[in-house]
Amino acid sequence: MSRHSNKLLARKYPPSKPCSCNTCVSYCKRPGWWTVEEARQALRAGYANRMMLEISPDRDFGVLSPAFKGNESYYALQLFSGNGCTFLKNNLCELFNSRFQPLECRFCHHEREGKGKECHFDLEKDWHTGEGQELVMQWETDIKLLL
Repeated sequence: MSRHSNKLLARKYPPSKPCSCNTCVSYCKRPGWWTVEEARQALRAGYANRMMLEISPDRDFGVLSPAFKGNESYYALQLFSGNGCTFLKNNLCELFNSRFQPLECRFCHHEREGKGKECHFDLEKDWHTGEGQELVMQWETDIKLLL
């Protein structure tokens, strides 16, 4: 997908109003996904070491996302999945209201229950592209240089 597609996704999935109810905070246990372009911007801003690589169930493509706490700079591991998002501190998102907050996080809200699956599926399509996979390879190179 292109930057144009990124704008289409942002229009299709507008930000929700801020909320820190139990339902909304529970969404932060599973880090939300950036669009490919958002992840590119987060990489440029120096967040590579707070990302993880999620691999699709069919091992066909990968997605860069905020890491589980303790799983930074590595492939997503089930072992860390209960730790929540690395950006969640005291039930607040460090990325909230910044240009680095993932689209999926901005969209999901207790008033939109059940609508997150469509958003997640569209983000999956954004990553299942040459552009998405090139960014994954760039991240892997960047991480090797940081370690």
